[in-house]
Amino acid sequence: MQLFKRLGIGSVVLLLMLCKAAFAENSTRFVDGLSFGGYYSAGIILPRTLPSEAAINEISLITRWENDNRFKFFSELELQKPLNGNHHDGLNTDGSLIELERLYVDYNYSDKVNLRIGRFLSPVGRWNPLHAPPLVWTSSRPLATSRLFPTSTNGVMVFGAVPLSNSAFEYSFFIEGLQDQTENRDELKFRDVKGARFTFGESFNLGLNLLEFTEKAPTSRHYEMLGLDFITNFHKIEILGEGYQRWKSDNSDGGSGAYLQTAVPLPILNNWYGIARIETLHRPDEGYSERWVLGATWHIKPTQLLKLEFTGGSADQPESPRGFLSSFTVLF
Repeated sequence: MQLFKRLGIGSVVLLLMLCKAAFAENSTRFVDGLSFGGYYSAGIILPRTLPSEAAINEISLITRWENDNRFKFFSELELQKPLNGNHHDGLNTDGSLIELERLYVDYNYSDKVNLRIGRFLSPVGRWNPLHAPPLVWTSSRPLATSRLFPTSTNGVMVFGAVPLSNSAFEYSFFIEGLQDQTENRDELKFRDVKGARFTFGESFNLGLNLLEFTEKAPTSRHYEMLGLDFITNFHKIEILGEGYQRWKSDNSDGGSGAYLQTAVPLPILNNWYGIARIETLHRPDEGYSERWVLGATWHIKPTQLLKLEFTGGSADQPESPRGFLSSFTVLF
């Protein structure tokens, strides 16, 4: 994780920019079944109370391999906060690190049964499996999707889809096999993770999440969690939401959280969308937090997004400061 200090941040950024040029836009296959791609994101934060900050938020390099056989390989190596700065400290690499976001192998027995082994994003809700900047509407992440359950799992997952009328019934069962060997400062620590997710519906897609895990800090409590989520479209307006309730081993309240978000096309501005979100979070040791987000997202190109948003509510959180946020994302 100290690679930045040995090579220098400029060398690392240059290396990934050369990868982009070499493999061209939207990834390029240079041997049978192997492809490279990724994304990078930069932004500014103008918080209410803290110093303003500009940063390269992340640079991600994705490797895929698949061909006509039943095996597939996927990896994502992410450089988090490789460069940031404010008027107090200037430009610096404080807090930068290399994170192995995903590394897994899939075995496709059929559309109904697949096996995944490795490190993968926990299949919980809508936001977590698709939280990469090119795939979400806002720069900030809903608190309930990062402060209540393990966002990644090192283990085994069985998943698939069964045809159901005009749609499909999709399922995932997963269990942890190996705990994280490295831990980020702001990341919550979990162990003994196991869970399941089920989704069904076409125009109104509904998800059910069942989890069991131990939160290692600060009290090493064991939790069970129930979650519901949905996504639908009404006259090109996207509406989605997630809600979670946790219980401690003695059946007392273990915390809860939810959010509701909408994305509305703006008729006057081509490829602009108005974004609104409300959210809440309750953690027994931290109390209650509320958030509201108002903003706009511009799809400059299918591979380029500009996001602008104002965030308000209760006290600041690591992934959700109050104030003005803007980010620019490029998918390559």
